[in-house]
Amino acid sequence: MNAILSNWNAMETSSAASALLHCCAAQRWANGVTALRPYTTAEDLFAAADRVWATMQEADWMEAFGAHPRIGERKAPHASAQSKEWSSKEQASVDAAQSQTLSELAASNARYEEFFGFTYVVCATGKTAEEMLEILQQRLKNDRQTELREAAEQQRQITQIRLRKWLEI
Repeated sequence: MNAILSNWNAMETSSAASALLHCCAAQRWANGVTALRPYTTAEDLFAAADRVWATMQEADWMEAFGAHPRIGERKAPHASAQSKEWSSKEQASVDAAQSQTLSELAASNARYEEFFGFTYVVCATGKTAEEMLEILQQRLKNDRQTELREAAEQQRQITQIRLRKWLEI
């Protein structure tokens, strides 16, 4: 068994839930995944994380989204230090973006937040700044309910990646 998972299985409940908040900042999700312990394999944890995420509602999604910085920015007021570090690495391609792309990202982020009422969430791992901008512009065509579900799916993908980082696998 993964040593981190084994140690986490043995933690006190509130500490174990807090540890998961680095991967996804929705408290109800962290509590739900923690309540299903112990997990014998990382795959069991990953599957449970998805099952619990599927039960979340808009308020939970908003809590999770609030821990994400805008694409192209480095600050998220409600993110843990670990989450901020992971976001920075996930968005690393933005550092190489041209100023025109960065300007368009900033303007599109603002339009997105004004239209939908939450931060644009995209699984940035492996995507260039230009790709993320293109996805953002396409998603601006969605209605709010469609976009809320898409952002929740992107959060699910990010959470799965971060769980793997947390377990160091």
